Amino acid sequence: MRKIACLLLALALPALSGALEKQPPAVYRARRQALAEKAGAAVLMFAAVEQGESLYGFRQDNNFYYLTGWTEPGAALLILAEQKSSAANETARAYTEILFLPAHNLIREKFTGPKLTADNPQAARLAGVDRVEALDKLRDLLAELLPRGELPAPAPKLYTDLAGDDAESPATLPLTWLRRANAFGRVSMLLKAMRMVKDVGEMEFIRKAVAASDEAHKAAMKAMKPGINEREISALMQFEFEKRGCERPAYAPIVGSGPFSTVLHYDADDRQMQPGEVVVMDVGGEYSMYAADITRTLAVSGKFSARQREIYQIVLGAQQAAERAFVAGKSMMTGMADNSLFRAAYDYINTHGKDSHGQPLGKYFV
Repeated sequence: MRKIACLLLALALPALSGALEKQPPAVYRARRQALAEKAGAAVLMFAAVEQGESLYGFRQDNNFYYLTGWTEPGAALLILAEQKSSAANETARAYTEILFLPAHNLIREKFTGPKLTADNPQAARLAGVDRVEALDKLRDLLAELLPRGELPAPAPKLYTDLAGDDAESPATLPLTWLRRANAFGRVSMLLKAMRMVKDVGEMEFIRKAVAASDEAHKAAMKAMKPGINEREISALMQFEFEKRGCERPAYAPIVGSGPFSTVLHYDADDRQMQPGEVVVMDVGGEYSMYAADITRTLAVSGKFSARQREIYQIVLGAQQAAERAFVAGKSMMTGMADNSLFRAAYDYINTHGKDSHGQPLGKYFV
Protein backbone atom coordinates (compact mmCIF):
# COMPACT_ATOMS: atom_id res chain seq x y z
CA MET A 1 0.00 0.00 0.00
CA ARG A 2 2.85 2.37 0.76
CA LYS A 3 4.30 1.87 -2.74
CA ILE A 4 0.90 2.55 -4.30
CA ALA A 5 0.50 5.72 -2.25
CA CYS A 6 3.94 6.97 -3.32
CA LEU A 7 3.13 6.25 -6.96
CA LEU A 8 -0.18 8.13 -6.80
CA LEU A 9 1.57 11.08 -5.15
CA ALA A 10 4.20 11.15 -7.89
CA LEU A 11 1.56 11.12 -10.62
CA ALA A 12 -0.22 14.04 -8.96
CA LEU A 13 2.88 16.24 -8.94
CA PRO A 14 3.59 18.63 -11.83
CA ALA A 15 6.07 17.13 -14.27
CA LEU A 16 9.53 18.62 -14.33
CA SER A 17 11.36 18.72 -17.65
CA GLY A 18 14.37 16.66 -16.69
CA ALA A 19 17.51 17.49 -14.75
CA LEU A 20 19.68 18.71 -17.61
CA GLU A 21 21.41 22.03 -17.23
CA LYS A 22 19.62 24.37 -19.62
CA GLN A 23 19.90 27.88 -20.92
CA PRO A 24 17.32 30.51 -19.89
CA PRO A 25 13.89 30.14 -21.59
CA ALA A 26 14.49 33.40 -23.48
CA VAL A 27 17.35 31.76 -25.40
CA TYR A 28 15.13 28.99 -26.76
CA ARG A 29 12.39 31.48 -27.58
CA ALA A 30 14.82 33.65 -29.54
CA ARG A 31 15.84 30.58 -31.56
CA ARG A 32 12.20 29.81 -32.33
CA GLN A 33 11.58 33.38 -33.47
CA ALA A 34 14.71 33.37 -35.63
CA LEU A 35 13.66 30.11 -37.27
CA ALA A 36 10.14 31.41 -37.95
CA GLU A 37 11.58 34.52 -39.59
CA LYS A 38 14.00 32.45 -41.65
CA ALA A 39 11.23 30.12 -42.83
CA GLY A 40 8.75 32.86 -43.70
CA ALA A 41 6.05 30.24 -43.18
CA ALA A 42 4.72 27.97 -40.48
CA VAL A 43 7.17 25.52 -38.87
CA LEU A 44 6.04 22.26 -37.29
CA MET A 45 8.50 20.07 -35.36
CA PHE A 46 8.05 16.77 -33.56
CA ALA A 47 9.76 15.52 -30.42
CA ALA A 48 11.14 12.01 -30.22
CA VAL A 49 8.81 9.30 -28.93
CA GLU A 50 9.55 6.70 -26.28
CA GLN A 51 10.63 3.38 -27.78
CA GLY A 52 10.35 0.84 -25.00
CA GLU A 53 12.92 0.81 -22.22
CA SER A 54 16.02 2.67 -23.41
CA LEU A 55 19.41 1.71 -21.99
CA TYR A 56 20.21 5.30 -21.00
CA GLY A 57 16.65 6.58 -20.68
CA PHE A 58 14.68 8.73 -23.09
CA ARG A 59 16.73 11.15 -25.20
CA GLN A 60 15.11 14.08 -26.96
CA ASP A 61 15.53 14.81 -30.67
CA ASN A 62 18.47 17.21 -31.09
CA ASN A 63 16.66 19.84 -33.15
CA PHE A 64 13.56 19.79 -30.97
CA TYR A 65 15.71 20.27 -27.88
CA TYR A 66 17.65 23.09 -29.54
CA LEU A 67 14.39 24.98 -30.11
CA THR A 68 12.64 24.21 -26.83
CA GLY A 69 14.89 22.75 -24.14
CA TRP A 70 12.02 20.26 -23.72
CA THR A 71 13.01 16.74 -22.64
CA GLU A 72 9.71 14.83 -22.57
CA PRO A 73 8.53 12.58 -25.42
CA GLY A 74 5.75 12.86 -27.97
CA ALA A 75 5.36 16.64 -28.15
CA ALA A 76 4.95 18.85 -31.21
CA LEU A 77 5.91 22.49 -31.75
CA LEU A 78 4.19 24.95 -34.10
CA ILE A 79 5.68 28.38 -34.72
CA LEU A 80 4.66 31.15 -37.11
CA ALA A 81 6.48 34.38 -37.81
CA GLU A 82 4.88 37.75 -37.24
CA GLN A 83 2.75 38.75 -40.22
CA LYS A 84 2.13 42.41 -40.91
CA SER A 85 -0.92 43.63 -42.80
CA SER A 86 -0.46 44.83 -46.38
CA ALA A 87 -2.50 45.84 -49.37
CA ALA A 88 -2.44 42.28 -50.66
CA ASN A 89 -3.07 40.72 -47.28
CA GLU A 90 -5.01 42.72 -44.72
CA THR A 91 -4.64 40.08 -41.99
CA ALA A 92 -1.97 40.76 -39.40
CA ARG A 93 -0.70 38.15 -36.96
CA ALA A 94 1.66 38.36 -34.02
CA TYR A 95 4.48 35.85 -33.65
CA THR A 96 2.83 32.60 -32.56
CA GLU A 97 4.25 29.53 -30.80
CA ILE A 98 2.34 26.54 -29.47
CA LEU A 99 3.73 23.45 -27.77
CA PHE A 100 1.40 20.47 -28.16
CA LEU A 101 1.64 17.88 -25.40
CA PRO A 102 0.22 14.33 -25.46
CA ALA A 103 -2.39 13.26 -22.93
CA HIS A 104 -1.47 11.26 -19.84
CA ASN A 105 -0.78 7.57 -20.38
CA LEU A 106 -1.13 6.50 -16.77
CA ILE A 107 -0.06 2.93 -17.38
CA ARG A 108 3.18 4.00 -19.07
CA GLU A 109 3.81 6.72 -16.50
CA LYS A 110 3.92 4.04 -13.79
CA PHE A 111 7.14 2.89 -15.46
CA THR A 112 8.62 6.11 -16.86
CA GLY A 113 7.37 8.76 -14.44
CA PRO A 114 4.77 11.57 -14.61
CA LYS A 115 4.60 13.80 -17.68
CA LEU A 116 3.36 17.35 -18.15
CA THR A 117 0.07 17.75 -20.03
CA ALA A 118 -1.88 20.70 -21.36
CA ASP A 119 -4.49 20.45 -18.60
CA ASN A 120 -1.92 21.65 -16.04
CA PRO A 121 -2.59 25.39 -15.52
CA GLN A 122 1.16 25.97 -15.16
CA ALA A 123 2.05 24.08 -18.35
CA ALA A 124 3.19 27.09 -20.40
CA ARG A 125 5.39 28.40 -17.58
CA LEU A 126 6.90 25.00 -16.87
CA ALA A 127 7.58 24.38 -20.55
CA GLY A 128 8.90 27.90 -21.18
CA VAL A 129 6.62 28.61 -24.15
CA ASP A 130 3.89 31.14 -24.88
CA ARG A 131 1.09 28.61 -25.24
CA VAL A 132 0.46 24.91 -24.59
CA GLU A 133 -2.32 22.84 -26.14
CA ALA A 134 -3.30 19.17 -26.19
CA LEU A 135 -1.83 17.19 -29.07
CA ASP A 136 -5.37 16.25 -30.14
CA LYS A 137 -5.91 19.88 -31.19
CA LEU A 138 -3.01 19.92 -33.65
CA ARG A 139 -5.02 19.38 -36.82
CA ASP A 140 -7.68 21.96 -35.99
CA LEU A 141 -5.14 24.62 -35.07
CA LEU A 142 -3.06 23.90 -38.17
CA ALA A 143 -6.12 24.42 -40.34
CA GLU A 144 -6.88 27.65 -38.49
CA LEU A 145 -3.39 29.14 -38.51
CA LEU A 146 -1.77 28.09 -41.79
CA PRO A 147 -1.65 30.75 -44.53
CA ARG A 148 -4.74 30.87 -46.73
CA GLY A 149 -4.73 30.73 -50.51
CA GLU A 150 -1.88 30.02 -52.90
CA LEU A 151 1.68 31.03 -52.13
CA PRO A 152 4.22 31.90 -54.84
CA ALA A 153 5.74 28.67 -56.15
CA PRO A 154 7.73 26.93 -54.85
CA ALA A 155 7.17 28.52 -51.41
CA PRO A 156 5.79 25.96 -48.91
CA LYS A 157 3.08 26.79 -46.42
CA LEU A 158 4.70 24.60 -43.80
CA TYR A 159 8.25 23.58 -42.95
CA THR A 160 8.53 20.35 -40.99
CA ASP A 161 10.98 17.63 -39.97
CA LEU A 162 8.83 14.91 -41.57
CA ALA A 163 9.72 13.24 -44.83
CA GLY A 164 6.90 12.40 -47.20
CA ASP A 165 7.22 8.67 -46.62
CA ASP A 166 7.74 8.71 -42.84
CA ALA A 167 5.80 6.08 -40.93
CA GLU A 168 2.78 7.59 -39.24
CA SER A 169 2.63 7.91 -35.47
CA PRO A 170 -0.03 9.30 -33.13
CA ALA A 171 1.72 12.68 -33.34
CA THR A 172 1.94 12.76 -37.14
CA LEU A 173 -1.51 11.40 -38.10
CA PRO A 174 -3.02 14.91 -38.14
CA LEU A 175 -0.67 15.74 -41.04
CA THR A 176 -1.98 13.12 -43.48
CA TRP A 177 -4.12 15.69 -45.25
CA LEU A 178 -1.17 18.08 -45.57
CA ARG A 179 1.14 15.40 -46.91
CA ARG A 180 -1.29 14.65 -49.69
CA ALA A 181 -1.26 18.33 -50.61
CA ASN A 182 2.57 18.33 -50.94
CA ALA A 183 2.68 21.44 -48.79
CA PHE A 184 5.87 20.58 -46.91
CA GLY A 185 9.27 22.23 -46.91
CA ARG A 186 12.19 20.65 -45.03
CA VAL A 187 13.13 22.51 -41.89
CA SER A 188 16.38 20.56 -41.41
CA MET A 189 18.42 22.75 -43.76
CA LEU A 190 17.22 25.93 -42.05
CA LEU A 191 18.17 24.55 -38.65
CA LYS A 192 21.50 23.25 -39.91
CA ALA A 193 22.55 26.77 -40.87
CA MET A 194 21.44 28.13 -37.49
CA ARG A 195 23.17 25.42 -35.47
CA MET A 196 26.54 25.77 -37.21
CA VAL A 197 27.24 28.79 -35.01
CA LYS A 198 27.19 28.02 -31.28
CA ASP A 199 26.19 30.65 -28.74
CA VAL A 200 27.94 31.28 -25.44
CA GLY A 201 25.72 28.84 -23.53
CA GLU A 202 26.24 26.06 -26.03
CA MET A 203 30.00 26.55 -25.90
CA GLU A 204 29.89 26.27 -22.13
CA PHE A 205 28.03 22.94 -22.33
CA ILE A 206 30.57 21.65 -24.85
CA ARG A 207 33.43 22.71 -22.55
CA LYS A 208 31.80 20.84 -19.64
CA ALA A 209 31.38 17.72 -21.79
CA VAL A 210 35.03 17.93 -22.83
CA ALA A 211 36.29 18.60 -19.29
CA ALA A 212 34.38 15.62 -17.87
CA SER A 213 35.57 13.37 -20.71
CA ASP A 214 39.14 14.62 -20.24
CA GLU A 215 39.07 13.50 -16.62
CA ALA A 216 37.73 10.11 -17.72
CA HIS A 217 40.72 9.66 -20.03
CA LYS A 218 43.12 10.66 -17.26
CA ALA A 219 41.54 8.08 -14.95
CA ALA A 220 41.98 5.42 -17.65
CA MET A 221 45.64 6.38 -18.01
CA LYS A 222 46.20 5.85 -14.30
CA ALA A 223 44.39 2.51 -14.28
CA MET A 224 46.03 1.09 -17.42
CA LYS A 225 48.15 -2.04 -16.97
CA PRO A 226 48.70 -5.42 -18.61
CA GLY A 227 45.98 -7.95 -17.82
CA ILE A 228 43.21 -5.39 -17.41
CA ASN A 229 40.08 -5.96 -19.49
CA GLU A 230 38.92 -3.43 -22.06
CA ARG A 231 35.51 -3.54 -20.38
CA GLU A 232 37.00 -2.32 -17.09
CA ILE A 233 38.50 0.73 -18.78
CA SER A 234 35.24 1.48 -20.61
CA ALA A 235 33.23 1.20 -17.39
CA LEU A 236 35.70 3.37 -15.45
CA MET A 237 35.58 6.11 -18.06
CA GLN A 238 31.78 6.17 -18.16
CA PHE A 239 31.69 6.37 -14.36
CA GLU A 240 34.13 9.28 -14.36
CA PHE A 241 32.33 11.47 -16.90
CA GLU A 242 28.86 10.69 -15.55
CA LYS A 243 30.09 11.54 -12.05
CA ARG A 244 30.94 14.98 -13.45
CA GLY A 245 27.48 15.67 -14.83
CA CYS A 246 27.32 13.91 -18.20
CA GLU A 247 24.01 12.13 -18.63
CA ARG A 248 25.24 9.40 -20.98
CA PRO A 249 28.04 8.46 -23.40
CA ALA A 250 28.05 10.66 -26.48
CA TYR A 251 28.44 7.49 -28.59
CA ALA A 252 29.22 3.82 -28.03
CA PRO A 253 32.58 3.72 -26.19
CA ILE A 254 35.46 2.16 -28.13
CA VAL A 255 38.32 0.57 -26.17
CA GLY A 256 40.39 -1.58 -28.52
CA SER A 257 43.73 -3.13 -27.63
CA GLY A 258 46.36 -5.05 -29.58
CA PRO A 259 45.13 -6.00 -33.06
CA PHE A 260 41.77 -4.36 -32.35
CA SER A 261 43.38 -0.96 -31.88
CA THR A 262 43.15 -0.59 -35.68
CA VAL A 263 39.41 -1.39 -35.90
CA LEU A 264 37.76 2.03 -36.15
CA HIS A 265 34.39 1.14 -34.61
CA TYR A 266 35.40 -1.85 -32.52
CA ASP A 267 32.61 -2.49 -30.01
CA ALA A 268 33.32 -5.78 -28.21
CA ASP A 269 35.40 -4.11 -25.47
CA ASP A 270 36.05 -7.47 -23.79
CA ARG A 271 39.70 -8.37 -24.43
CA GLN A 272 42.42 -8.78 -21.82
CA MET A 273 45.27 -6.37 -22.63
CA GLN A 274 48.73 -7.85 -23.04
CA PRO A 275 52.20 -6.42 -22.20
CA GLY A 276 53.76 -4.35 -24.96
CA GLU A 277 50.48 -3.59 -26.76
CA VAL A 278 48.78 -0.29 -27.44
CA VAL A 279 45.14 0.49 -26.69
CA VAL A 280 42.96 3.03 -28.48
CA MET A 281 40.25 4.69 -26.39
CA ASP A 282 37.62 6.62 -28.34
CA VAL A 283 35.32 7.68 -25.52
CA GLY A 284 33.37 10.84 -24.73
CA GLY A 285 30.44 11.97 -22.62
CA GLU A 286 27.37 14.03 -23.39
CA TYR A 287 26.57 17.01 -21.20
CA SER A 288 23.12 18.60 -21.55
CA MET A 289 22.78 17.10 -25.04
CA TYR A 290 26.20 18.39 -26.20
CA ALA A 291 28.92 15.87 -26.99
CA ALA A 292 32.63 15.47 -26.46
CA ASP A 293 34.66 13.21 -28.74
CA ILE A 294 38.17 12.31 -27.57
CA THR A 295 40.48 9.60 -28.91
CA ARG A 296 43.80 8.69 -27.31
CA THR A 297 46.31 5.87 -27.73
CA LEU A 298 48.18 4.48 -24.71
CA ALA A 299 50.94 1.97 -24.17
CA VAL A 300 49.41 -0.80 -22.06
CA SER A 301 52.69 -1.34 -20.20
CA GLY A 302 53.22 2.39 -19.68
CA LYS A 303 55.94 2.93 -22.28
CA PHE A 304 55.90 2.83 -26.08
CA SER A 305 58.39 0.78 -28.06
CA ALA A 306 60.59 2.79 -30.41
CA ARG A 307 58.40 1.92 -33.41
CA GLN A 308 55.15 2.62 -31.54
CA ARG A 309 56.48 6.01 -30.49
CA GLU A 310 57.57 6.79 -34.07
CA ILE A 311 54.10 6.06 -35.47
CA TYR A 312 52.43 7.92 -32.61
CA GLN A 313 54.51 11.04 -33.31
CA ILE A 314 53.70 10.87 -37.04
CA VAL A 315 49.97 10.74 -36.34
CA LEU A 316 50.30 13.56 -33.82
CA GLY A 317 52.22 15.59 -36.39
CA ALA A 318 49.42 15.07 -38.92
CA GLN A 319 46.88 16.33 -36.40
CA GLN A 320 48.99 19.43 -35.79
CA ALA A 321 49.48 19.97 -39.54
CA ALA A 322 45.71 20.03 -40.02
CA GLU A 323 45.37 22.53 -37.14
CA ARG A 324 48.00 24.81 -38.69
CA ALA A 325 46.32 24.59 -42.10
CA PHE A 326 42.90 25.60 -40.81
CA VAL A 327 41.59 28.96 -42.05
CA ALA A 328 38.09 29.97 -40.94
CA GLY A 329 35.73 30.36 -43.87
CA LYS A 330 38.12 28.77 -46.36
CA SER A 331 39.16 25.31 -45.17
CA MET A 332 37.37 22.16 -46.34
CA MET A 333 37.21 18.96 -44.29
CA THR A 334 37.56 16.43 -47.11
CA GLY A 335 39.04 16.03 -50.57
CA MET A 336 42.54 16.68 -51.91
CA ALA A 337 42.28 20.39 -52.77
CA ASP A 338 44.93 22.74 -51.40
CA ASN A 339 42.49 24.06 -48.75
CA SER A 340 41.56 20.56 -47.53
CA LEU A 341 42.41 19.56 -43.96
CA PHE A 342 42.34 15.94 -45.10
CA ARG A 343 45.05 16.84 -47.62
CA ALA A 344 47.18 18.57 -44.98
CA ALA A 345 47.07 15.53 -42.69
CA TYR A 346 47.56 13.04 -45.53
CA ASP A 347 50.59 14.87 -46.93
CA TYR A 348 52.24 14.95 -43.52
CA ILE A 349 51.76 11.24 -42.89
CA ASN A 350 52.84 10.34 -46.43
CA THR A 351 56.11 12.25 -46.11
CA HIS A 352 57.12 11.40 -42.54
CA GLY A 353 57.52 7.67 -42.35
CA LYS A 354 57.68 4.29 -44.07
CA ASP A 355 56.02 0.94 -43.47
CA SER A 356 57.97 -2.31 -43.01
CA HIS A 357 58.28 -2.59 -46.81
CA GLY A 358 59.76 0.88 -47.18
CA GLN A 359 56.57 2.34 -48.63
CA PRO A 360 55.09 5.75 -47.62
CA LEU A 361 52.44 5.60 -44.89
CA GLY A 362 49.76 7.53 -46.79
CA LYS A 363 47.99 4.34 -47.89
CA TYR A 364 47.20 3.61 -44.22
CA PHE A 365 45.53 6.97 -43.69
CA VAL A 366 41.77 6.48 -43.33
